[in-house]
Amino acid sequence: MKTLNDFNFKNKKALIRVDFNVPLNDKFEVTDATRIEAAKPTIIKILEDGGSCVLMSHLGRPKGVQDEFSLRHIANKIEDVIGVETIFVSDCIGQVAENAAKNLKPGEILLLENLRFHKEEEAGDKHFAKQLSKLGDIYVNDAFGTAHRAHASTTIVAEFFPKTKCFGTLLAQEIESIDKVMKTGEKPVLAILGGAKVSSKITIIENILDKVDHLIIGGGMTFTFIKAQGGKIGNSLVEDDKMELALEILKKAKAKNVKVHLPVDAIIADGFSNDANKKTIEINSIPDGWMGLDAGSETIKLFHDIVLQCKTILWNGPLGVFEMENFAKGTIELGNSIAEATKKGAFSLVGGGDSVAAVKQFGFEDKVSYVSTGGGAMLESLEGKALPGITAILE
Repeated sequence: MKTLNDFNFKNKKALIRVDFNVPLNDKFEVTDATRIEAAKPTIIKILEDGGSCVLMSHLGRPKGVQDEFSLRHIANKIEDVIGVETIFVSDCIGQVAENAAKNLKPGEILLLENLRFHKEEEAGDKHFAKQLSKLGDIYVNDAFGTAHRAHASTTIVAEFFPKTKCFGTLLAQEIESIDKVMKTGEKPVLAILGGAKVSSKITIIENILDKVDHLIIGGGMTFTFIKAQGGKIGNSLVEDDKMELALEILKKAKAKNVKVHLPVDAIIADGFSNDANKKTIEINSIPDGWMGLDAGSETIKLFHDIVLQCKTILWNGPLGVFEMENFAKGTIELGNSIAEATKKGAFSLVGGGDSVAAVKQFGFEDKVSYVSTGGGAMLESLEGKALPGITAILE
């Protein structure tokens, strides 16, 4: 696996695929710079070597050229985060981009315009990738968030750098963290899967059963398992057409010696609202008109004990509707348990949109080992799929 450390960037231009698809407010100001901060170590290493950086990214889903999706809006934020002046150029290919790259001096940063202003980017067009390749001497992919897309800038462009391509710091960390869970993790290995639907996690569950010792199932998808086993779930979220599959998963897990842990109690409410009436009840006896919205206190204790037994922990998905204060406790307490296990030496990886949001909201970012930056890419890795952006560098 080639990383930045395999190259000296002195007097070299690094063409770096970053993921600067950041949220903007109505004044086009960046409201969360996490993704820019995540790319900082890669950019700084190249500049300190005496090289220069040509940054390429997409922003949003533009239909052709649309000023609201222009990367010029984020140039100032990049300057703030990296501490180096950022030169912006109004296209990512053609004469204007080539001239800007040619005039780039060591220690300088050039930001190209939104890749997706050209439909050839998402089409994985080879001619477009070749034009991008003219802008640098070494290709660096540091965009885990788009590694599962075979786009021109994430995959095809690598073909034009057969000997001079590598992973950036962020992408290398993502690969190593997932490998720790899926391949090299110290046992016992625990996967915690939450979220709303079994259907969105089936492939992950099937793929990780060979890798884990414990599987905690929480969140809305719990109720499909509980109902399948004959429990009463009232008006809780359920996928009736996946009940057979839930029983099949439990059977497979047993055959593979994986211990599956389901919640034993739930905080239920008589409506989907923070102000609804609520009470705690056994998970399999929820009355009609009530729905489970969070894990109960017995479940929190049970899950805490399991987390502390394990040396490698993957967390994907919350235990309740944590966006509502009254139904956030299960997710917060799970975060506390994982933080404690991490402090005692366990490796913990958090990935997937909702769990990352929860970790940030409740201040666990620095208390777990690694927080993944790529939602879809992370899930596809856990499903065992080869990600085109990663394969392109390894080939």
